[in-house]
Amino acid sequence: MQTDELENIAVEALEDLKALDIMSIDVRDRTSVTDVIIIASGNSDRHVKSLAGAVVTASKHAGVPPLGVEGEREGEWVLVDLGDVVVHVMQPRIREFYALEKLWSMTEEHRSKGEQG
Repeated sequence: MQTDELENIAVEALEDLKALDIMSIDVRDRTSVTDVIIIASGNSDRHVKSLAGAVVTASKHAGVPPLGVEGEREGEWVLVDLGDVVVHVMQPRIREFYALEKLWSMTEEHRSKGEQG
């Protein structure tokens, strides 16, 4: 399955359960670990778990079972690893604290400036 198709499946699953602030970041030029990172928020631990569960179910139906799922028990931050697409579903306070979208959206210029001090 193409990365774009898998990304669309994950985003649609998140949208269907009313995920908040869904963001897809293409990281192909920044890491060899994955191609796309999707970040979304849920408004409670139950919502976060349900959102991640929907992504897992949708990907399985598409013939791409997750390589791993982490954080389901707590429901503050659940990571669904689909290989070429990694989905992070977080409660807003956790998302704000870790600021993954800022980290992965940094340009080379900003990284260089940050490293210099």
